Amino acid sequence: MSGISAVYILDQKGKILITRHYRADLPVNIHEKFQQKVLELDENHLKPIILEDDISFYHLRHNNLIFLAASKRNSNALVVFAFIYKLIEVFNEYFKEVEEESVRDNFVVIYELLDEMMDNGYPQTTEFKILREFIKTESHEMQKTKDTLDIKLPTAVSNAVSWRAEGIKYKKNEAFLDVIEKVNMLIGANGLVIKSEIIGSVRMKCYLTGMPELKLGLNDKALFDAQGRTTKSKTVDLDDIKFHQCVRLTRFENERAITFIPPDGEFELMSYRLDLAVKPLFMVEVVVESKSSTKMEYYVKAKSNFKAKSIANNVEIFIPVPCDAQAPTFRCGNGTVRYIPDRDSMAWSIKQFQGQKELLMKATFSLPTVVSPDRDNFKKAPISLQFEIPYLTVSGIQVRYLKIVEQSGYQAMPWVRYITQNGDYNIRMKVE
Repeated sequence: MSGISAVYILDQKGKILITRHYRADLPVNIHEKFQQKVLELDENHLKPIILEDDISFYHLRHNNLIFLAASKRNSNALVVFAFIYKLIEVFNEYFKEVEEESVRDNFVVIYELLDEMMDNGYPQTTEFKILREFIKTESHEMQKTKDTLDIKLPTAVSNAVSWRAEGIKYKKNEAFLDVIEKVNMLIGANGLVIKSEIIGSVRMKCYLTGMPELKLGLNDKALFDAQGRTTKSKTVDLDDIKFHQCVRLTRFENERAITFIPPDGEFELMSYRLDLAVKPLFMVEVVVESKSSTKMEYYVKAKSNFKAKSIANNVEIFIPVPCDAQAPTFRCGNGTVRYIPDRDSMAWSIKQFQGQKELLMKATFSLPTVVSPDRDNFKKAPISLQFEIPYLTVSGIQVRYLKIVEQSGYQAMPWVRYITQNGDYNIRMKVE
């Protein structure tokens, strides 16, 4: 990969707030070409990569800022954008909010971070937990010795394992692993699934002494195929897998083995995607009746299709209503219902929704005699759901084992938890 020549942080009009040149192969005012594009083109028509006079501009908008990287050579676009995203992530850890005001207030720290995170156009130390050890903000002020300021370079910076410091000690060694799956689903008015997708994430919290070696085993179909093994248990064919940098990719590619030395604390080990024809976890049927020109009633039936022993927590069902609806009254046996005029919808909140159950709700709205031209727009809007189901994964992914090995030979406790949450979960309404 050819390196990045310069990094800029601009305001939303393209004016420079921060600039850092890593190579002397670009004119100082090269950003003006990009600024001209910002002024000429609408935000929706501005491509993320712009090629101008053999110079590549890679840009990303975040809040009221534009993060811009420029390169005179043929750089790897994925690496450039990955660095920009990592830069924003580190800024978030330092400043909590990454926007124009926080950039102006912390420009000294930002320049220090830009110097440490990239050298000669190539990404270097990008882990916040390592950077915070020697780049301090006011909330992490350095302690002065009697004679001078004693700054020690973290061993992780010069270590092969740059994401974990040496000498970490815990009285109780534990590793917590969460498998979290978000279900994106669109269900037609006839009850048939139009689109379904699972976005998965394996997150860890590691409180382990020393430099432990961890090995994670999943019911990965490709692993069993590679080993020529068969199993009666369900296997999962994972797509679009993305790993944390601590995972040894060579071993995964050759053996499908997930081995790693983990960072200290919380981090995302891997993410994945699955295109599966999933059965809907929830179905919501709505019947709308117009009793008169000034009154309408909703009859809502919500059904859970997952196993009866599972329970969904904090379920919210958002049902569209006319924009000029007023004076609502609700009746339901479970949960509570509230009217949200800002969203032209009502929200049915159910604290716990057991599997294989049906719940009913009735709502009545008054309508003004003067008909709004947008009254029927609610018929086009979908029902949306929010929920969380513990101890369940829709894909069937399972952690077969989590082995923890450390030179000192201590015993560590691994804990595993499964959670299914809503992503974009929508159901189209059938309204005559």
